[in-house]
Formats: sequence, C-alpha cells, structure tokens
Amino acid sequence: MENSIAYIMEQTQKVLAIDSPTGFTSRAAAYCMDEYRRLGYSPCLTNKGGIFVCISEGRPDAACTAADHSSPEAGAVLLEAHIDTLGAMVCDISKEGRLFLTPLGGMNPNNAEAENCRIYTRSGKVYSGTFQLRNASIHVNGDYNKTSRSYDVMEVVLDEIVEKKEDVLALGILPGDIVCFDPRTMITDSGYIKSRFLDDKLSVGILLGYARYLKENKIQTARKIYQHITVYEEVGHGGSASVPADVTEVLSVDMGCVGEGLGCKETQVSICAKDSGGPYHYDVVTALVTAAQSANLDFSVDVYPHYGSDAEATLRAGYDCRHGLIGPGVYASHGYERSHQKGVENTFRLLKAYLG
Repeated sequence: MENSIAYIMEQTQKVLAIDSPTGFTSRAAAYCMDEYRRLGYSPCLTNKGGIFVCISEGRPDAACTAADHSSPEAGAVLLEAHIDTLGAMVCDISKEGRLFLTPLGGMNPNNAEAENCRIYTRSGKVYSGTFQLRNASIHVNGDYNKTSRSYDVMEVVLDEIVEKKEDVLALGILPGDIVCFDPRTMITDSGYIKSRFLDDKLSVGILLGYARYLKENKIQTARKIYQHITVYEEVGHGGSASVPADVTEVLSVDMGCVGEGLGCKETQVSICAKDSGGPYHYDVVTALVTAAQSANLDFSVDVYPHYGSDAEATLRAGYDCRHGLIGPGVYASHGYERSHQKGVENTFRLLKAYLG
C-alpha cells in the first residue's frame, strides 16, 4: 500500500508541474499517455485531446452476475478524472502594456491576485508575469481595500520592459494566448499536499495508481474497466464523449468538498449522494457506501451545493449509464487547495474494494 501511495503522490506532483488549463492540455495528456505505456497499457488520444485506456478486460464468467452492483447486466465501468485545470486567456492589451484576462473555467480573481503566471504565445515562446490589481500599490491607491476584485480591475504585469501596447505585440503576445498560474505544490512532513489544481490532478494520480496496481499484481477484475482522463471538465463537457457501448456505469473520481455543512475531511474519501446537478444513482451510491464500510475506510457521504462532475456530463450527453462520484477531501477548492495522503489512501482503497 505504501508503495502505491508513494507512486500516486509522485505522479500527482509530476502532472501538477505541467501547465494544463482548459483548452491547453496537450503536454499533460502526452505525459499521461507515456506513463500508461510505461505501465504496459495501450492508451489512445481522443479527438478532444483526452486519454482513453482499457485497464482490465474483466472476467468472462462475471459478465452477467446478478450480485454485481451494476445488475441486472454487469457491463463495463468507466472511471473518469480530468486533467484540465483553471486558467486564463489574454483578451486585450492596455495602452500601458498590461494584459487583460478572461478566465478559463472558474478561476476566481480573488484567489489569483498577486500570483505568478506564465503566458504561452502561439509561436511557442513563454513569458512570465504577475496577476495584480491595477494600481496595485497600497501606498498609492487609496481605494485598494475597497476595490472588489474582478477581471475588469485586474491585469498581468509582464516581467519584460514594456511601456505600451506595441511593445507587448512586438514580443509576440496576442489576445487568445494562454495564461497559466503557478501551482505552488508542496508536500508537508505531516502528509498534507498543498497546491493549486489538486482538482483534479490528485485524482489523475489516483487513477494512474490504480492502473499500476492492477498491472503489477496481475489482477483481473470482475468487470471490464476503462479509464478516461478527460479535458474540458472545467467548462462542463469533459465527460460528454468517448463512452464505449458496453459501459453501463460511470464513476467520476474528482475532489471531495470540505467546508461548512459537509462531513468530509481532507483525510477521508467522500462519496457524493447529490450535487447541484441532482442525485447520483441510488444503487451506485449505496454500493460505494457498502464497499467503504466493508473495507473499514474513513469516509463520508456528502451533498455538494455547488458542484458538477464528468459523470453528469456523460449522462447529459445522452448516455444510458448509472453514475457515481467519489474523491479525496480537498479544502479551499478552486483556490490554493489542500488534501492529505490519508484521503488519497482511502480513495485508492475504495476503488479496490468497489471494483474488486
């Protein structure tokens, strides 16, 4: 178990180090493709840019087992986690040579203020900068404390000597260029992992860890299992395609919410019963709870007030599947997030207990 968790944490850090906001995920996807191949799998790249791979063919004798939690017909299971993150895009350049941004996904300017960032140009050159309130010096700006942070009053200050719009254009920076924020990843001696974009790169690490566990232990699960590392989840359509015909159940592995009114802690695995899109499949949630109890896991069952998942995108796209959502507890979602290795372990163990 310790070896698996160490691998998951290692892979999470590696994926976190690769910038991949929604619409700019090719480098992170290439890394995951290479890692699946290294583990002995044959992944493919979807047209949208996600990664799809079969990690278990299932046991033929278990194809229609009524005792299975996908009964009456035990079809394949699709595990989904997303590699796209929050970020931004250049939408305009001021006459003073500052960059105005539009968000990619729910990147909140309150959480991004004073954050270092990278600007990727179409030519491949990368520049650095800082996302700041306009007129950012409190010694100069008398309205600094009263100003509500929004993209209308924020700008990127480039780490280049520029004084006007033409200077920025001469660097090759244009509207439409991608802006990536520093994840600031660290793991503490006490087991906490702190970083931007644990949502959902922590669960990408967990899916890689589960795929490695099956391969190294030569485990043949009862049901056929696919994994889909999705892109565009942060804008709502990550899981809306690439679902094989034999899939009867979709399980999104994303972050568990930690906050007021919820039971989940960073050390737990959260099983979501309902989010803003409605309830998850009752039988799937029940089976997940039963598996967690049987394995003596530290878990909670929660209702998320402001949340949507890849599994819901799959159903909205018209696929006839049962669906569920689990994930390690993550505090300060869409900000500077924090989870714990115990939450990772409980999520990993729930996958093992649930899928066999």
